[in-house]
Amino acid sequence: MRASHLVATFGGVGNIPTAPGTWGSLAALPAAWVLHAVGGAWLVVIAIPVAYLAGLWATRQEAAATGLHDPQHVVIDEVAGQWVALLPVLIGADHAGVDVLALWPGWIAAFVGFRLFDIWKPGPVGWADRRDDAVGVMLDDIVAGVMAALLVVALAAAYHGWIMQG
Repeated sequence: MRASHLVATFGGVGNIPTAPGTWGSLAALPAAWVLHAVGGAWLVVIAIPVAYLAGLWATRQEAAATGLHDPQHVVIDEVAGQWVALLPVLIGADHAGVDVLALWPGWIAAFVGFRLFDIWKPGPVGWADRRDDAVGVMLDDIVAGVMAALLVVALAAAYHGWIMQG
């Protein structure tokens, strides 16, 4: 197996024939948990640009090998984007000094929000996706991750500000 294929598929997850993007996003969750357990939110912050740069390289290699600008099996972009979406949860757990899994509603919101924005491709997500190159493949998921992270923050603020106060 080519190294680029291993990176692009996040260790083979992208080879799942049905909904590989969703499987890639799901695989990003336990990977984020492990990274957080080892080095806190800062390790995930460092892992995101590493995944992005590795994903650029792997996507270019896979695109050249398949002749497709965005091969379906490339899911490293979903992994990087999902990690961005999880940042408010991971940072919040570190700040509050609680087990990151205690914030499970945030994990669900980050996952659902990310998949929603990644599939729907509103505004800047769609703009990045229309680039039709490796940067676009990676960037649309980073932007979807940022949008999902903002959604997570808004939902947490609503819950902790309005619901818990009322």
